[in-house]
Amino acid sequence: MARRRREEEPENHERWLVSYADFITLLFAFFVVMYAISSVNEGKYKVLSNSLTNAFSNITGDPGGKPIVVTPGSPPVLQKPVGKPDRVADKQKLAQREKMKNVAKDIMDALQPLVAQGKVRLLETSRGVTIEINDSVLFPAGQARLQPASMSAMQAIAQVLAASDFPITIEGHTDNVPIATPQFPSNWELSAMRATTVLRLFNDGGVGAERLTAIGYGETRPVDTNTTAEGRARNRRVSILIDSSRPEEPTELQEARPSP
Repeated sequence: MARRRREEEPENHERWLVSYADFITLLFAFFVVMYAISSVNEGKYKVLSNSLTNAFSNITGDPGGKPIVVTPGSPPVLQKPVGKPDRVADKQKLAQREKMKNVAKDIMDALQPLVAQGKVRLLETSRGVTIEINDSVLFPAGQARLQPASMSAMQAIAQVLAASDFPITIEGHTDNVPIATPQFPSNWELSAMRATTVLRLFNDGGVGAERLTAIGYGETRPVDTNTTAEGRARNRRVSILIDSSRPEEPTELQEARPSP
């Protein structure tokens, strides 16, 4: 018996539909992406744009993690090299600090007898050097007039300060024992007047008025307890701060205006 010939499969004339369907799918996906991009706010678009630009241009961000903003159409922004610390500025600061310490040392030498008695102390802070003088050396109790015995010592301090150019802040401090006199209604007035008295003496001794500041703190900044006579005696003091910093030029702050 003869074999039956295999029937030939008819040619499929609709195969183009597969390619067409793939094309339509890709076109739909393209329009979806375009619509999504058009809906992203400006901030997110910039982040995406910067990330893509950095990735393809091999541009990195700042060392601190801050991204580099690249404006479309502008030339690539290259990363700034990390500079070395300003050694010149550091040396100047060290020299300034050393000069200030020398001024304080000269003052301590002039007050050596009082230093030996524990009436004068030298303190170093972040702002500069502070010379702390017990008020019993300078003023009678409850008064702001310098004692005659202290005039020569204060004039010696003024002579040293006049030869320097550092800003000087004079602080008056009291204990917590209240005072109420016609001249000094409270410890605020007493401490402020004592600081001003020292300021005037320094100015008369040649220290420029533009370098001098007087502050009265009253009893608000004690260095010891006010429950004992010794502690209260320590709290009654005048502090002379030799400031290592220079006053900066003020910058006016502009009021923020809403963008139109």
